[in-house]
Amino acid sequence: MGSMQELTDTQNERDYRNLPIDRVGIKSLKHPVVVVGRDGDLQHTVADVSMAVNLPHEQRGTHMSRFVEVLNEHGNCLDVREPGMVSRELQRRLKAERAWVSYQFPFFRSKRAPVTEKESSLSYEVRFEIEAGKTEDFVLTVMVPVTTLCPCSKAISERGAHNQRGIVTYSLRSPQVIWIEDAIETVEESASSELYSLLKRPDEKAVTERAYDNPVFVEDLVRNVARRSVEQGSISWYRVEAENFESIHNHSAYAEIENKPG
Repeated sequence: MGSMQELTDTQNERDYRNLPIDRVGIKSLKHPVVVVGRDGDLQHTVADVSMAVNLPHEQRGTHMSRFVEVLNEHGNCLDVREPGMVSRELQRRLKAERAWVSYQFPFFRSKRAPVTEKESSLSYEVRFEIEAGKTEDFVLTVMVPVTTLCPCSKAISERGAHNQRGIVTYSLRSPQVIWIEDAIETVEESASSELYSLLKRPDEKAVTERAYDNPVFVEDLVRNVARRSVEQGSISWYRVEAENFESIHNHSAYAEIENKPG
């Protein structure tokens, strides 16, 4: 077999416009991954992956194929204890000062109904965001559906109170390991009630009454998550966003709180 013809590498050509690029890479690549759970179990899911590096002013282009190569060689297992393998390898392979990787994926938890204990799975969205530079930065985000019951409605109504489903987006940094399940539980414990996929009538009664006994405004919800974040002791940064899909209004209620150290 003859030798492969040498092909022109235009990405390595010099660029004379003197404009560095902050981030260049690939977005929205579906990739199968295995997620390591708190109890050591392995969950197979599919992640939406974005990857990028910075590009110096003198280099015309990056090498797009290397992103996919690195992902396939090092990005098949997601573990909160070691999230930065792909970003560090991107730095090395592309000779970049900084590299970014983001994974977003559905994460399932098996939950038992509160009375009948019937088991079903509930889905959460989870995002890993990793930046490799001189140091490594990792942000874990969980998007958790919850139930909230309005304290004002309960206080002024003779019968019942309006409630609704909401979504809490909770992002955090920590020098210690925070498992996906830990972050989800922080949010669920802050709401009027957590959600379940399967509820029989005794379970529905229990969940409805639990929410009635624990009313929270959207403001209460974000403050509850923030307080638990502080009490946890090792979370260096957090942002909590809550959106309630109101059941008696044609708009959502929204609140956000972020700690800003210093």
